[in-house]
Amino acid sequence: MATYSLGEALAGALGSRGGNKGGGPRRKARSGAPHPTGAPVLRDSVEAGTFEHVFFVAPAKGETDRLLRAARRILDAGRQLRSEARRQGRALTPAERLITTLTAASVRVFEEILTLARLNRGRVFPSYDYLAEATSLGRATVARGLRILEAIGFLVRQRRFKRVEGDGPGPRYEQTSNAYRAFLPRIVQAYLPRWMRSAPVPDDVLQQEADRKEEMDFMLSRLPLREQARAMVDGQLGKVLARLGAAIERQERESQNHPQPLLDSPIKEKMKRSWPSRPTS
Repeated sequence: MATYSLGEALAGALGSRGGNKGGGPRRKARSGAPHPTGAPVLRDSVEAGTFEHVFFVAPAKGETDRLLRAARRILDAGRQLRSEARRQGRALTPAERLITTLTAASVRVFEEILTLARLNRGRVFPSYDYLAEATSLGRATVARGLRILEAIGFLVRQRRFKRVEGDGPGPRYEQTSNAYRAFLPRIVQAYLPRWMRSAPVPDDVLQQEADRKEEMDFMLSRLPLREQARAMVDGQLGKVLARLGAAIERQERESQNHPQPLLDSPIKEKMKRSWPSRPTS
């Protein structure tokens, strides 16, 4: 660990306040102290194990194949948009410009992520090195492909960190692999054939939902203000109690197959932590 004398520390502090003599932007002087884990935790990272139960979703039958076909179709649509714009001498719209950024390498990365989603019931958290080896692409190419897929909307990526053992006071953290979830972005549906687009919600279903909301609003408007507040609280409380009861029943069923102390159950750990969880020190 780097050490500094009192004079060097004062000189560094005065130098950082004095500004840049050349007239350029002033920069904050580095302290020289290493990060507790040796590497910083990236921005917007969430602690591993605190959000995956709501982030990962098992894909439906044939869903990964439909997403891959859509990505390949958008790759061809982007090439066609570029050639048409060049031939017509017009500028691309922001949506068209975003679609034309899709590359064959990014589609190959997307294919590997969809394969993992199908095999692991939606739990996808590969490292860059694994994707590079599985796709036979360079690590930088994989990183660029992930950025393109995320910008278009084919992927949602969540950075993760984990707690590690270390010397000294306070918790220690370390960056770990990202979590991924695949989607069919709305921006690309206009460039897909009709049979590849998502089926719209039937009009009768939309009308039923609107009628139900209107009836509920009318019933609440007829109640006194105190009763309105009580009804809203009871509705939210009922949802929370229903989720808690379902979790307890699921835990009881699991404990019958794999008996274990209740105090060590994952439900207690989930109740102690809320998502997202970020380093506090």
